[in-house]
Amino acid sequence: MIDFAELRRGMVDGQVRTNDVTDPGIVDAMLEIPRERFVPEALKALAYIDDDLIVRQAGPGGPARYLLEPMFLAKLLQLADVQATDLVLTIGAGTGYAAALLARLSSQVVSVEDDSELVAAANSALADVDVGNVATFQGPLTAGWASEAPYDVIFLNGSIEVIPDALIAQLKDGGRLVAVKGRGGAGRASTFTKVGSALSEYPTFNASVPLLPGFEAPPRFTF
Repeated sequence: MIDFAELRRGMVDGQVRTNDVTDPGIVDAMLEIPRERFVPEALKALAYIDDDLIVRQAGPGGPARYLLEPMFLAKLLQLADVQATDLVLTIGAGTGYAAALLARLSSQVVSVEDDSELVAAANSALADVDVGNVATFQGPLTAGWASEAPYDVIFLNGSIEVIPDALIAQLKDGGRLVAVKGRGGAGRASTFTKVGSALSEYPTFNASVPLLPGFEAPPRFTF
């Protein structure tokens, strides 16, 4: 039988602490939340490897979707600097793992996912691990969730090329949006802080994470 608790400690000690993640709230959350509950049954034995894990195969419903590599997810959470009183919006809920971690750090999490099967999987997993301060909704990822705005933090659970105006509008003045901007090896984890109607960008570290569908830059036409 697999000792998931031991694998969880190994993930935190070998992938998280060793990559400059020092926030005790994040460390405790990653030690507490069973990551294996948020991956498909066939991949549970791989839940704690240092790689992205696929949670939806590419198909008619859209491109493949992933659970982010633990190290990058932990570093992005630390970048978000989530406070206990914060209202957080997470985009690209997937199976709910990032939302579960954010729930341990914040007051309330609103989570948006465009795939009905992933929404069902997230709700089931969150209930199983007794996370009660996450509300998961189905809708277009680029639209956010305006009815609960404004948010102190918006966390994008994947990389992007552009930030939709809808998300900027839902961020509180002085609030923070955290994302990896750019594809593949060109990705850069950044904090975007809202000042009035504009965003100031503070890039921090290189990160390669899967692209969120819908956040691609529009094609450029050359003549």
